[in-house]
Amino acid sequence: MAEEPETGEEYLFKIVVIGDSAVGKSNLLSRFARDEFDAHSKATIGVEFQTQVVDIDGKEVKAQVWDTAGQERFRAVTSAYYRGAVGALIVYDISRRTTFESIKRWLGELNSTFFLLNCL
Repeated sequence: MAEEPETGEEYLFKIVVIGDSAVGKSNLLSRFARDEFDAHSKATIGVEFQTQVVDIDGKEVKAQVWDTAGQERFRAVTSAYYRGAVGALIVYDISRRTTFESIKRWLGELNSTFFLLNCL
């Protein structure tokens, strides 16, 4: 989605961060948006987002990064937040093989959700 304000060009890109619970999605986002890390962060409930602004060739580029909850009970709600996203980052924990094995399921969810959203 691109916008043109009076001061110049501005671009906004929505990106979703998905993966199993407790793989570090929130800390990845926190490091990107605020250069912070919290070893004792709590589980995300639902969805949170941060916006980071970057100047590229004199153009303001905003990355709106959405951190989704990885727990199964939030899956139906968080998939609705994929609408309008131009990209996704699937995160896994290198010390927990099951989180890597879940990537196939996350890709399937992304593919089916994007397909449904594009058909509506």
